[in-house]
Amino acid sequence: MRSNNSALKPRGRPRDGRIDKEVVAAVLGVLRVRGYRAVTIESIARRVKRARTSLYRRWPSKRHLVAFAVVHELGTQPAPNTGSLRADLKIAVETLRHAFAGPLGSAIAGLASDMAHDPALARLIRAAVLTPRRDSMRAAVTRGAARGQIAPGLDLELLLDMLTAPYYFRALFGHAPITAGMNDRVVDLVLQAAAVSP
Repeated sequence: MRSNNSALKPRGRPRDGRIDKEVVAAVLGVLRVRGYRAVTIESIARRVKRARTSLYRRWPSKRHLVAFAVVHELGTQPAPNTGSLRADLKIAVETLRHAFAGPLGSAIAGLASDMAHDPALARLIRAAVLTPRRDSMRAAVTRGAARGQIAPGLDLELLLDMLTAPYYFRALFGHAPITAGMNDRVVDLVLQAAAVSP
């Protein structure tokens, strides 16, 4: 499925970055404390002291509002082309560490639960957030393969799961902290599994 980020871009008047930040903070705050069901455009409008119609002009539904907040925190292109596969992947996992160290980290468990019960929300999050992020990381691994930095014939989808799973797992279960120091360890373990030379 291709991402549909255009559906998440605020509609109507030109984007006001201050409003975006206020709305994202409000959405993540509600997700963290009360869960997805408590998010409504009306309640978020009250929290940010904006007209409800101004939010509806930007986001057509609460699903779009929530997806926009997640995209705002995580980004969709985490793996730039630095010329080094290790550097690309470290930058990619740092976006997860940074996002999950903030409000999104404490909201992710509730959001995942709500996605399990709301197929439309799950489809939107996968299309707007997960798919473009995986595309970016897959492109980085493909570039590394072209440079001979990983063994041929690897299961790229499993490799991407191995790269990102520790962050989601720790955010969901809280059994261990998500730290900056784990970035190096996660990337190095994945690259060792991919048979990358030191």
